[in-house]
Amino acid sequence: MTSLLARFCLAVVCSLTCLAAHAGNVDADLRQAAKLHKGGETVPAVAIWKAWAEQGNVDAAYNLAVIHQHGDGVPTDYAEALRWYRVAAERGDKASQFQIGLMYQVGQGVAADQEEAHRWFTMNRRHHLHHEHQPQMVAWRQQALTLIEERDRREQLVAARSSSAQVLADLKRRAGISDERPTATAALASQTSLR
Repeated sequence: MTSLLARFCLAVVCSLTCLAAHAGNVDADLRQAAKLHKGGETVPAVAIWKAWAEQGNVDAAYNLAVIHQHGDGVPTDYAEALRWYRVAAERGDKASQFQIGLMYQVGQGVAADQEEAHRWFTMNRRHHLHHEHQPQMVAWRQQALTLIEERDRREQLVAARSSSAQVLADLKRRAGISDERPTATAALASQTSLR
């Protein structure tokens, strides 16, 4: 049993190491592609971005879309830009979804279509709207609302007390009444002298 557990742990460690190495390669390759592109070497940069975009990397797909949309080192090609934006957008990239919406709104590379633009602009919001009515989300919102209301009541009570004390002090000052209370002997003396 312990050898099975040891082999399992070794497999997990190896998998995590491979994932970390893969992530490091992606980052290093994307940085290299950006340097190449910035230095005017767009062809090798595009090759790197395409390789990673075809594997589903959102950043690489977005970069390809941007350079094709704006003709930055490549000929302007709205269809190609839209294609790469879609790759990223289908993987949940909000910026790509928004860019597709803009392209439909102004008719850039596609026929202008306000409804399709709206669909892309609101895609992420509608996609996550189903979470709104889950019992746990409802309970969390209610708990947060209760905490906020309690905090607001405490703050309002402190503010009201402070404000009322200030108003009372201001009225006494205007009336010329001292804040000092008479002592018991002073009160007795004032009562005896009145008779």
